[in-house]
Amino acid sequence: MYTEVDGNKTFYSTGSGKHRSDATGVVFIHGAGMDHTVWVMPARHFARHGFNVVAPDLPGHGRSVGDALASVDAMADWICSLLQALGMSQAIIVGHSLGSLIALNLAARHPEYASRLALLGTSTPMPVADSLLNAARDNSHAAIDMANTWSHSRFGQIGGNEVPGMWMTVGGERLLERAAEGVFFADLNACNEFVNGAELALEVQCPSLVIIGCQDMMTTPISSRQVVAAIPDSRSIELERCGHSMLSEKPDAVLNALKSIIQD
Repeated sequence: MYTEVDGNKTFYSTGSGKHRSDATGVVFIHGAGMDHTVWVMPARHFARHGFNVVAPDLPGHGRSVGDALASVDAMADWICSLLQALGMSQAIIVGHSLGSLIALNLAARHPEYASRLALLGTSTPMPVADSLLNAARDNSHAAIDMANTWSHSRFGQIGGNEVPGMWMTVGGERLLERAAEGVFFADLNACNEFVNGAELALEVQCPSLVIIGCQDMMTTPISSRQVVAAIPDSRSIELERCGHSMLSEKPDAVLNALKSIIQD
């Protein structure tokens, strides 16, 4: 589906569902260099269970037009503008990695839009290694190689997958390769410069869930647990043998965790 946000053509997936005026909304926000396709399984599940699903491509990502936004603040404001364009006054906000920072920022700065919050693979702050940031700035494939390797658990790196026929590391590589030039760097830089997340976490008042990969090398479990401790009404679910790419490594476990905050 397409709509217009800030003058630009914007794509969002509905999970193949139809929006109803009386249904609860769920917004899924993707991570750096990615797009709405990472949310196919949960988007389709919740759409089929009566929710109004919105899984957008951020500006400059996937099928959405416009330049990639430079800051987490701007991205959170953009999500609010998207909700306004769709006539949605409130929703459950779900975000992975960079998307988790956007979701946290939105819930803290625009609490009227967030009824509940789910953060996957999160930390505050979310610093990016100089080697990764510099490679992304140069549009070097080494940035994709580093991010893709560090995002998977040891089990994921040797090819294990709960979904037959899927190759996680190559799938992750192809997804990042689709990003337009400069987009991956803009996203990583926004993560790196988002320094007030710990303070914003204290401002979140809606019920919140943090989903943690126990082998996450990008946003370590220790850092994720600090987010749990900072948000007043928060709990966590930890996934064994799971890295940062939890949506592909542990799709069923992630879906079950999301059910506990969305369908509860």
